[in-house]
Amino acid sequence: MGRERPGRGARSQGGPPAADAAGPDDMGPKRGAGAPKESGEEARTCCGCRFPLLLALLQLALGIAVTVVGFLMAGISSSLLVRDTPFWAGIIVCLVAYLGLFMLCVSYQVDERTCIQFAMKLLYFVLSALGLTVCVLAVAFAAHHYAQLAQFTCGTAFDSCQCKLPSSEPLSRTFVYRDVTDCTSITGTFKLFLLIQMILNLVCGLVCLLACFVMWKHRYQVFYVGVRMCSGTASEGQQQKV
Repeated sequence: MGRERPGRGARSQGGPPAADAAGPDDMGPKRGAGAPKESGEEARTCCGCRFPLLLALLQLALGIAVTVVGFLMAGISSSLLVRDTPFWAGIIVCLVAYLGLFMLCVSYQVDERTCIQFAMKLLYFVLSALGLTVCVLAVAFAAHHYAQLAQFTCGTAFDSCQCKLPSSEPLSRTFVYRDVTDCTSITGTFKLFLLIQMILNLVCGLVCLLACFVMWKHRYQVFYVGVRMCSGTASEGQQQKV
């Protein structure tokens, strides 16, 4: 009986068996403590993604450019229609860009945790689709007017520029541009502005379309699945090593 007591004490106080027994138990808390780090890295990756922020900045820059060129076009003649000076398209795109910058810089998260975040992302998606539609309309109006200017024969009369389409009919329609002393401002400068508006609105429409695509992808978390799969495979590899 006296010999068995030291044996039991040696087994309970032995260094290596106690370390082996504590080893698997210690790995569990280490994985638990490392889990928030992985989620934090994942969150930094989501917030550090500059792709949506770049789209909002492009929308703002293109919207300002379209607005400025539109007001310059409106100053050429007082008889120009609103559809021919698409500053309204630039203003709408600027509003969409301001909402996107606020959402992406202040409260943007890939996973919607509140109704406000979901509503902001949905509103940005809808307004980007509206900006796409407006830009397409602006391109159509500018292209139509540009095609007409390419066929006009213009002449100055009574502080205005009067342009006609080449036609054999004596009563053909006459387009009058008031407050224009030189027709070259219509056939040259205004025509160049129309071409610039077509290019700017086309690019702006593509950016709005890409913004809608990105918001749809982020809603279903397609861009960050690879990160989560890598973290999952890494944890599985650690478990296999243990």
